[in-house]
Amino acid sequence: MTEGGAQTVPWQSCVVEDIVQQTPSIKSVFLRLRKSFAHIAGQHVDVRLTAPDGYSAMRSYSIASAATSSPIIELAIERLEDGEVSSFFHDVAAIGDEIELRGPLGGYFLWPAPPVDAVLLIGAGSGLAPLMAMIRQRRTLSPAVPTALLLSARTAEDVLFADELHSIEVSDPAFVLALAITREEPARPSDFGRRIDGAMVQDIVGRLHEKPSHVFVCGSNGFVNIATEGALLAGLDASSIKTERYGG
Repeated sequence: MTEGGAQTVPWQSCVVEDIVQQTPSIKSVFLRLRKSFAHIAGQHVDVRLTAPDGYSAMRSYSIASAATSSPIIELAIERLEDGEVSSFFHDVAAIGDEIELRGPLGGYFLWPAPPVDAVLLIGAGSGLAPLMAMIRQRRTLSPAVPTALLLSARTAEDVLFADELHSIEVSDPAFVLALAITREEPARPSDFGRRIDGAMVQDIVGRLHEKPSHVFVCGSNGFVNIATEGALLAGLDASSIKTERYGG
């Protein structure tokens, strides 16, 4: 099937396998695919909800799970103000519900294959989802690649996948984790108590001990603008920076 010369990814029905509250505002939704697909860390899916009266709403969500052959994928869905689809998953969706989905989609914001040089990941909120897929894929396929995650969150309670990230940090000497906590004092001396800026990015690059050849930034529009500016001020090449923005 083609549309405008490009391949069209068909819709399929999937089933809600599980729902896990990860932070006060983010839930992981695990979906069992009717037809499994292989994805690359950084890709996303479209989710479509249709009401009995025929009204439908569609949103795109990054895949948080690693690229494996599992028929179950994980989405990290943040409750957004006036977000009709995110509100459905937070307030209405239940295990066993059927959801329409198509994917995987996206060919730009992708974990490099194979990665050789250092990688810097910068995210905020549910913007961690595609970056977490990259971290998980790296753990399986490229554990020696130096990788740093600079993650912004309002409080420690708002850090998505906190336990898993701290566990990786402890067990993996090639992985650097730094949190930018914006609304309370950070508990760890290796973290920051302010919003992301150029000096902070430069600090993280120093912890990598080499200039990253790949930089991935994901979050809201405003966050991506600030984080990208910080990366440029830290001397990183504009050509190495890829961004993904969410909202709605």
